[in-house]
Amino acid sequence: MTVIRWGILSTAHIAHTALIPAIRRSRNAQVTAIASGSGKAAAVAARLGIPKSYENYEEMLRDPEVDAVYIPLPNHLHKEWVIEAAKSGKHILCEKPAALTAAETEEMVSFCRQQKVTFMEAFMYQFHPQHQRVREIIASGEIGEVKLMRASFSFYLDQPQGNIRMDAAKGGGSIYDIGCYCIHSIRHVLQSEPVSIQVHGQIDPQYQVDTSAFATLTLENGMNAMFDCSFEMTFRNMYEIVGTKGRITVPRAYRPDLHGGEGVVAVEKDGERREEYISDDQYKMEVEHLSQSIVEGRDPIYPGESSIRNMRVIDACYESLRNGTVVRM
Repeated sequence: MTVIRWGILSTAHIAHTALIPAIRRSRNAQVTAIASGSGKAAAVAARLGIPKSYENYEEMLRDPEVDAVYIPLPNHLHKEWVIEAAKSGKHILCEKPAALTAAETEEMVSFCRQQKVTFMEAFMYQFHPQHQRVREIIASGEIGEVKLMRASFSFYLDQPQGNIRMDAAKGGGSIYDIGCYCIHSIRHVLQSEPVSIQVHGQIDPQYQVDTSAFATLTLENGMNAMFDCSFEMTFRNMYEIVGTKGRITVPRAYRPDLHGGEGVVAVEKDGERREEYISDDQYKMEVEHLSQSIVEGRDPIYPGESSIRNMRVIDACYESLRNGTVVRM
């Protein structure tokens, strides 16, 4: 089996708590190097047993023993370092959101295509099989005709000062940080793109980022959707599908890893409720899928063009929030 050798472009918290352990659990990937611009790479490499460390990103990108890189940098740096990685012939897993605008994402995806490197945005949740099960239940007709999907992702950010999520210049804000998951799941589960969006929310007067957002969407297949995301509410990560005959709720939609990888799909119909428990390792599945796609020279199931479409919805959300209007797409 061909094993993809990964370099980690940053010592960000998510890298050493989620992705590096996931790469080590995978069958077809290994962590070869880590780089940091903050002088922490050597210490992190020593602590985690990573063979190589670099104190700048460029040096790691020149390493011929690195096949692919994971980029968990702040949002405003995604475009720059995706392009630099692609110039060096490295395949790329980039944290969400892919960039700050759809135009930036188009440029990144196009350049990766030109350089013949694989690019994927890191929406890890989609690799958990509970979502495929939801789509199967919908397709079976058990809950009737789908009329509405509601998605929610929130957590209480009690110390905003110094938190990158509150830095407008670096792509802070609740829609960029967690609303992107709600948008993605609506598109992914319902298999349709929005045609109109209206968003209301709170903009923090000090930090000038959205701390809460509430959106309504109409999809091209005629279905309706709503989502809310917030730094001002207790932790929730769920979605609900409402049909003419019943409903499906997924209470651990985006972070089943916080429950040992166990997801829950609950179906309510005719006064009865059943729960299906589905377990898997979504971070490992993400790494293995992308690594195998690289080995086989094919697009991943979530290609760059889908990232562009997701970013177009995010653009529309921010336009609606700024202007207080319905945005037609």
